[in-house]
Amino acid sequence: MTDKLLEEIPSLDLADFTSGDPTRKAAFVQAMGDAHQNIGFVALKNHGLSDELTDQLYAAIKKFFALPDEVKQKYEIPGLAGQRGYVGKGKESAKGRNTGDLKEFYHVGQEVTDNDPIKEEYPDNVWPVEVPEFKEVALEAYQRLEASGKQVLKALAIYLGLSEDYFDAKVHNGNSILRPIHYFPIENPDAVPADAVRAAEHGDINLITLLMGASADGLQVLRRDGKWIPITALPEQIIVNVGDMLSRHTNNKLKSTIHRVVNPSREMMNTSRYSIPFFMHPRSEMDLTCLESCIDAQNPKQFPDTTAGEFLNERLVELGLKK
Repeated sequence: MTDKLLEEIPSLDLADFTSGDPTRKAAFVQAMGDAHQNIGFVALKNHGLSDELTDQLYAAIKKFFALPDEVKQKYEIPGLAGQRGYVGKGKESAKGRNTGDLKEFYHVGQEVTDNDPIKEEYPDNVWPVEVPEFKEVALEAYQRLEASGKQVLKALAIYLGLSEDYFDAKVHNGNSILRPIHYFPIENPDAVPADAVRAAEHGDINLITLLMGASADGLQVLRRDGKWIPITALPEQIIVNVGDMLSRHTNNKLKSTIHRVVNPSREMMNTSRYSIPFFMHPRSEMDLTCLESCIDAQNPKQFPDTTAGEFLNERLVELGLKK
């Protein structure tokens, strides 16, 4: 499995892991780990999001992104490095690029409800008064995706030979982000830079990403032989991929695979595309030092020691969101 070049990403059922059946659970762990060692992506069903909640969230974000730019910009908060609220068109660029992506997005972060002192690290969420329903559905989706992400991390911990609860304390009240994205219409393709794309090729920063199905095609993943593979989730699936933090921590045993969102055909450039990733982050103090069990003579240590907070800060600067 790990050596085979895949033409599509594997499809898995989270119910196999949570069923209480040891055989189904073990098979899920093996398939999830193998896929993330091979191509870094899986499609996952029975993830806890209902069709109704998904539809409500998409309706709310479409309503927000349809607002005039000057209204949306009220929710672009200086000094937050884009970590909460609105981030305007073309503000983010992929690592190593100067051209901004053809997108705008909104960030919803962790709501700490216990007496955890980490609450002091997080800015308050920002909610658009023009779309009052957004807060409730966004927080519900956040919680459900976070719960699914914790199950995926349990499976990966078992695969890595760690205790099943290895990640639990590390992601409790973690710095995770729900990011509704609008790839806005381009009425005149000649008016944007020739190299501008919806999302240039990149790896995610975090531990894992859980991506709600997008409203249009365009997502592609780079296979290790250099071929780009299109990814389309079925209606009942989400996409789960490894981020750079988990790749570092496992000394690249689990792959943070480069992916991108390509532009549609020229005649379709004047249409919108929406997607909603959930970037699952640990607490800032998590030590990302390579696991000893993932270092050997064939795979020597590839990354310097760092914490999740230090690594996130470094990447926000590279993305142009932080000075």
